[in-house]
Amino acid sequence: MITKKELLSCAISKFTQMGSKHVSLDEIAQTLGISKKTIYTFYSNKAALVTASLERLVDDYKQDINEIIANNGNDPILCVILIYKSGFGYLKYFKPAFLFGLEKYYPKAYKIFQDFTDELAFSTVYNLLVEAQKNGDINPGVNLKLAVRIYFLRIDNVAFKENNLFDLYGKEVLFKHMVIYNLKGLTSRTYSNSYFE
Repeated sequence: MITKKELLSCAISKFTQMGSKHVSLDEIAQTLGISKKTIYTFYSNKAALVTASLERLVDDYKQDINEIIANNGNDPILCVILIYKSGFGYLKYFKPAFLFGLEKYYPKAYKIFQDFTDELAFSTVYNLLVEAQKNGDINPGVNLKLAVRIYFLRIDNVAFKENNLFDLYGKEVLFKHMVIYNLKGLTSRTYSNSYFE
C-alpha cells in the first residue's frame, strides 16, 4: 500500500515538471501503480492534492529558512543571502507552467504561494535587514521596505518573465545579480562576508 508521503512526492514531481493542470490523477495513479480510488482515500479531489503539494514545498522551504536563521543569526545579511540561495534551489519547482496553473485553476493553492512570498519578503527578510541596519551593517538612509519591494519580493516573477532568465543566464549568475550585488549596494563600507569577496 502506498503512503500519503509517497503520493505527495510523486504529485509534486509531476505537477512541477508539467504543470498541475496538465497532470491527471489517472497519470499519478499509473505512475505509482495504484488505482485512482486510492488517491481519493488521501485527498478528496485534485485541487486538494495540488494544494497539499504546494503546502509541502512551502513547509520544506520554511524549515530550511528556520535552520539558516538558527545557524547564522548573528549575521542577518548572511541569513538573507543563504535564504535566497536556498530559495533559488526551490525555484526549480516553481516553473512558469506550474505557477500559471496554480494562479488560473487552483486559486487556494496560489494564495498559499503568494502569502508565503509576501511573508518571506515583508516579515523574514525585512526583519533581518532591520536588524542589520541597527547593527550598522546597512547604510542608515536605506528605505528597507522599498529595498525589499524592489529586490526581494517575487523574485520568481522577474526570473520567469517572458524570457526565462534561468534559461538565459543560469542559477549562479542570477543569484549574484539579484541577491548578492543588490545587498552589497545597501551595506556599509565596514560590512563584508564571504559572498561579497
